[in-house]
Amino acid sequence: MSRTVVITGGTNGIGLALARHYSERGDQVIAIGSSRAGHDRLRREAPLARFDRADLSSVKQANELIDRLRSTYPAIDVLVLAAFRYQLSRGETDEGFERTFALYVVNRWLMSRALRPALERADAPVVLDLCGVGGIRTGEIHWDDLQLERGYRPFKATMQGARAAELLAAAYAADPIRYVLYNPLFVATGLFEPFRQPVRGLVRVASALFAQPVSKAILPMTALIDSPPAAPLSAYVRGRPIAFTPDPAAARRLDAVIRDLVSPLAA
Repeated sequence: MSRTVVITGGTNGIGLALARHYSERGDQVIAIGSSRAGHDRLRREAPLARFDRADLSSVKQANELIDRLRSTYPAIDVLVLAAFRYQLSRGETDEGFERTFALYVVNRWLMSRALRPALERADAPVVLDLCGVGGIRTGEIHWDDLQLERGYRPFKATMQGARAAELLAAAYAADPIRYVLYNPLFVATGLFEPFRQPVRGLVRVASALFAQPVSKAILPMTALIDSPPAAPLSAYVRGRPIAFTPDPAAARRLDAVIRDLVSPLAA
């Protein structure tokens, strides 16, 4: 039976590979991207997938996208949260959010919450959140400076996003939806592109030598999507299940903070 699969970041890297896989299998795939280049890449590499354009770092555009999805697809079987950009320097969106925080934290919160009714109408709904769970270094939530106005560093922002993903998933998880946190580790997805030389060259060489091909990296992900775990919330690193125990109080606190930040922009 054909399913409806929504993929943020669906025009590049892992998201694009998943869009190609499921559209070729006969599922109805909606790949979300922010550029014409992404649209053209999707048309070349996954022509059976549908494209919907939105800058997901914008709450306004994300809400417009959500309205389109809810009106067109009453039931959504799979939501893949794969949108991410590595921001070398601090910048803010038009709505005043630090860009990594906007895309990695706010948008994941917004998409998962707003599309929950559509997911609950599916027979076996699953959310696959590509994040840094179980990484080498545990991220920290900077409660007094979530936007990292003081001492921004790209790795610091990324790791805060990884930690936030764990907490927001814990605040979200409940039957019937299966929420899967997944860290693919080092995958050949053009990770070197945001860096400046000489770091760009070094990362490019490391990627060529050590990164896992995308076609191989998505296999454990598709297995989890097709046969979701029994628990409402689970976490995996490169296909291996890991144990993690997010603090329930911190999860509720962060969930409430993001809700308060987003609510004024909902009108």
